[in-house]
Amino acid sequence: MSTVWLIPALPLAGALCNILFGNRIGRRAHWVAVPTVAGSFLAACTVLAHVWDGGSFTSPLFAWIVAGDFETSVVALVDPLTGVMLLVVTGVSALIHLYSVGYMHDDPGYARYFAYLNLFVFSMTMLVLAGDFLVLYVFWEAVGLCSYLLIGFWYTRPAAAQAGKKAFIVNRVGDFGFGLGVMWLWTALGTLDYVAVFRDAETLSPATATGIALLLFMGACGKSAQLPLHTWLPDAMEGPTPVSALIHAATMVTAGVYMVARSHALFERSGVALEVVAWVGTATAIFAATIALVQTDIKRVLAYSTVSQLGYMFAAVGLGAYAAGIFHLVTHAFFKALLFLGAGSVIHGLGGEQDLRKMGGLSSRMVTTTITTTIGALGLAGVPGLAGFFSKDEILAAAFHGGHRAIWGLLLLGAFLTAFYASRLLFLAFYGAPRMSKEAAHHLHESPSVMTLPLWALAVLTAVAGLAVGIPSERGTRFARFLDPVLPLHAEAHSGSVSYVLLILSVVVVAAGITLAWFMYVSSRVRAETIGRPRTPLHALLLNAYYVDRLYDWIFVRPFFRLSTVLARAFDLGVIDRAVNGLGGAVVAWAAATRRLQTGYVVNYALTMLAGAVLVVAFLLSR
Repeated sequence: MSTVWLIPALPLAGALCNILFGNRIGRRAHWVAVPTVAGSFLAACTVLAHVWDGGSFTSPLFAWIVAGDFETSVVALVDPLTGVMLLVVTGVSALIHLYSVGYMHDDPGYARYFAYLNLFVFSMTMLVLAGDFLVLYVFWEAVGLCSYLLIGFWYTRPAAAQAGKKAFIVNRVGDFGFGLGVMWLWTALGTLDYVAVFRDAETLSPATATGIALLLFMGACGKSAQLPLHTWLPDAMEGPTPVSALIHAATMVTAGVYMVARSHALFERSGVALEVVAWVGTATAIFAATIALVQTDIKRVLAYSTVSQLGYMFAAVGLGAYAAGIFHLVTHAFFKALLFLGAGSVIHGLGGEQDLRKMGGLSSRMVTTTITTTIGALGLAGVPGLAGFFSKDEILAAAFHGGHRAIWGLLLLGAFLTAFYASRLLFLAFYGAPRMSKEAAHHLHESPSVMTLPLWALAVLTAVAGLAVGIPSERGTRFARFLDPVLPLHAEAHSGSVSYVLLILSVVVVAAGITLAWFMYVSSRVRAETIGRPRTPLHALLLNAYYVDRLYDWIFVRPFFRLSTVLARAFDLGVIDRAVNGLGGAVVAWAAATRRLQTGYVVNYALTMLAGAVLVVAFLLSR
């Protein structure tokens, strides 16, 4: 289809324009960046319309490698799954670009910021459009590079520079496994094309399929912040808040879920790999949710919430409920982007304050932000009627009816924890008595319309998405039926009474979480100095995120740093530098010796020529 190429091309053009002419464009950079992403969204809508009936097609984008008779091209594969992902990526990105106009208006790196955002959208759309694992891998890495640039955007801040570096290194650990998986796949099947790989997956032995699938999942753990490669995402909150909304809520971190769902044929051939995915996702969901319970930085609460919700998505795809996992990906993009942008509005209104202990009472001064963020938090909590309720309930139902009762119980516990920390964030930030400083209270104001408009759009999507396509039926949800040509719909005959009991239990759990948060932070007086202060060993454990960062520092960072220091001083300076310097000294000595042959006297040169001629004649006569 002729419009497919516009989806990545427009953001790329915007990025190049702001990179090359950013100094001249200056504060008008958004006039380039926002329309290009909006145009990409419109092109994605037209593409989705062409696969609305469940069809699919391929579209060559450009020739990549041409050498003699060998030629390979970048080919886009478009099907219902691609259409959904493109719509989410470009739609949410367009809203965040618009929001950034207000949030970043006085930043000196304005043009550079929009160039990075556009470049990220280009990389993400190419990742989704990829028709083979090689192109997927290339733009998998490109997305990681853009993430590094955006997280460390304020590179003069040591914390931001360190966070960007940490994200880049941790992702490289996962990507090492991903690269090995791609190479093993080529060795085993002789092709990386999606259609051929998924068609021939049945020819792989279960052991080979398991090895390949687990290596690919290793890359997904890095990109989507799953245990044990989750540590980079909370620190990534050092980047601008719209970056957190774009990369760490709606797009990049969901690439791993998309990849596993797309490659379900490989994971199903293994069987074991799916179990690993389900349990890692479940463990991550509980692990991160418990940490989010006690965080005091508004963005870090949302960061750990993102890690937890990604765990739900992986649990779903690991259970074979692929459509439920992708549906939660979509709904999460709406309410988590809304929450991050709402947090950004609060930070903007308070002059940069991010500490929940220094907020409260914002509801009367920031009405729009309060209403929209409340909708987002309730959507995250899974309140009935909102999008998060439908997608999370699908995952819980899949776990129960699939016989994974332990996973179901843990995910249900995670739903309770989610409702609690989402409500805690709301109550501490917006309701109750004000706890901010006089300076912050004086500065407090509602965000401009360019920032509140995206909030309203995402709030509407959070409110209606579940009702529009997520209502369950005997043949699955409307969303699952749409994806059925790509992701098999494992619909089973579920008892109506059991389904109703599960639904009621889910509602009760959510209500319990919200009620507990109300009693702890609204009905009783909240003393700011007691929040975030460890009162028990368990509280200290959660505040320090189970000390995983310290553990990694002791086991990996410090030993490797010491090893690098030794190698730099002993091997690099003692061996490499000496070898290079010795070679240079030898050349100098040889040049000094041969320089003596150049005397400058013609008689010496004539004598040398005569001697040479005599030797040549003697050689010829000796033959």
